Amino acid sequence: MSARTKARKRALDLLYSADMRRVPVEQLLAVEAERAVNEPERQASWLYAREIIDGIVDHHDEIDELITTHSRGWTLERMPAVDRALLRIGVWEIVWNDEVPDPVAISEAVEAATVLSTDDSAGFVNGLLAAVSHAKG
Repeated sequence: MSARTKARKRALDLLYSADMRRVPVEQLLAVEAERAVNEPERQASWLYAREIIDGIVDHHDEIDELITTHSRGWTLERMPAVDRALLRIGVWEIVWNDEVPDPVAISEAVEAATVLSTDDSAGFVNGLLAAVSHAKG
């Protein structure tokens, strides 16, 4: 598993945990940062995970607006929490991270949805992120 894939998983875990606990993800960042300092093997993936979370925090309203605009018949609240987190990561990578090609961001999110979410999630995540990528131009 690549360092970026591990970082996406770490970011997903933080977003999901914050969502389930109903706390700001920033509260969980300090704990995770301390773990990364004390566990050198976590440092490589931690840097990109932190970049993802910071980007999502910085662009939260725009990201959620893009998800809402491109999700047909689904509100954010109705989506599984895992899907919400995956979509936020994917949208941030597609729109705000030029270092990650859109197909890679989409593929990573779809793969995670296949493993971690419902039977229909992979198709939903794929379609929504492809629409965001297409709309980006």
